[in-house]
Amino acid sequence: MANFTYTAKKKDGSPQKGTVVAESKSAALKALQDRGIQPLVIKQARRSIRDFNFKLPIGGKVKTRELVVFTRQFATMMNAGVPMIRTLSTLRDQTESDTFKECISDVLSKVEGGTQLSEAMSEHPEAFSKVYVNMIRAGEEGGILDQISERLADQVEKDSQIKGKVKSAMIYPAVITLVTIGAFVFIMVSIIPKLASIFQQFEGELPLQTKIMLGISNFMVDNGFFLGVLAVIGIIAFFRFKRTTKGKYMLDQALLRLPIFGKIIMKVNVARFARTFSSLSSAGVSVLDSLYVTSGALSNSVIRSKIDESSERIKEGESIAGSLEVHQLFPPLMTQMASVGEETGQIDVVLEKVAQFYEEEVDRVMSGLTSIIEPILILVLGSMVGLIVASVFGPITSITQQI
Repeated sequence: MANFTYTAKKKDGSPQKGTVVAESKSAALKALQDRGIQPLVIKQARRSIRDFNFKLPIGGKVKTRELVVFTRQFATMMNAGVPMIRTLSTLRDQTESDTFKECISDVLSKVEGGTQLSEAMSEHPEAFSKVYVNMIRAGEEGGILDQISERLADQVEKDSQIKGKVKSAMIYPAVITLVTIGAFVFIMVSIIPKLASIFQQFEGELPLQTKIMLGISNFMVDNGFFLGVLAVIGIIAFFRFKRTTKGKYMLDQALLRLPIFGKIIMKVNVARFARTFSSLSSAGVSVLDSLYVTSGALSNSVIRSKIDESSERIKEGESIAGSLEVHQLFPPLMTQMASVGEETGQIDVVLEKVAQFYEEEVDRVMSGLTSIIEPILILVLGSMVGLIVASVFGPITSITQQI
């Protein structure tokens, strides 16, 4: 990401200058045009030595919990009639994160200079997402920023809760899996080679499982450096492939096809889509703009591409429900409820109910998944230990009997 400075002309003819953060000049131009700004000049800002931050990447992005607290407090103070400048100043002083404090300070200085809050926030994507900025912009344009900020606080809290539940459910299986792999490698590299010399004294035929175990151990010891280098290269290649557009799409497509996790991923994305679209629609954002912003808020690129295709169909006059149903990717409940919402003119209310339903579904499935995965992992770990014990102590018992 880089900083770009621009010069545009306001409606009254006076010049307007500012900065925007984007990956390229064309991306910066598009970001400005999306905000209704037609720049006369746009160029990348020169970087000084102060622009280079040698801190570790940890903490470079504002944490979700910090944004949740900020949004809730912002909504409370705005509804209480506190002026925006004082609100931002107070929240900046209360924020403990240095990264977030710098973001709020920059937003505050721009707002004091006459810049709209949404425009100032849009220059800090590390803190404020497209959904966040567009809802703030809709509140400013409609003169209902206090109401929108309250709804936005609910939106951010719900997103945070879903992310927290998914992460909490995945931590235990991930830890057990890493411990299992680590224990297996340690046994094969450190313990089995010491027992190999004992097995060589065994005159009889070694059991098949013992031969396999010794073969794996010898291969890992003899090719340890090569396997380590290969593992590092494989991890780097995987993450680089994942960062590409094609790689991200292929991986997301594979995730959706997984037996259990695919349904969870779909429900999480549907819940986020329904709640985000509902929030934007109730804020007065147009259908096409709501779909565009909502698409960017989803984590799965396959679902994002289908929503983008739906936007094109809606431009041609098709209904929202029809444009989503044609892909046969979204759950029938989602498309049927969207159709009801369109017919009754209350699509924001209907989709909010859909979001609540799928959020409860995610909560229920994740709770059940944890109780299912735990015994499976214990069974796998126990089977591995049992196999190793049988492979080791079988020959040792035979040798003892011979002695």
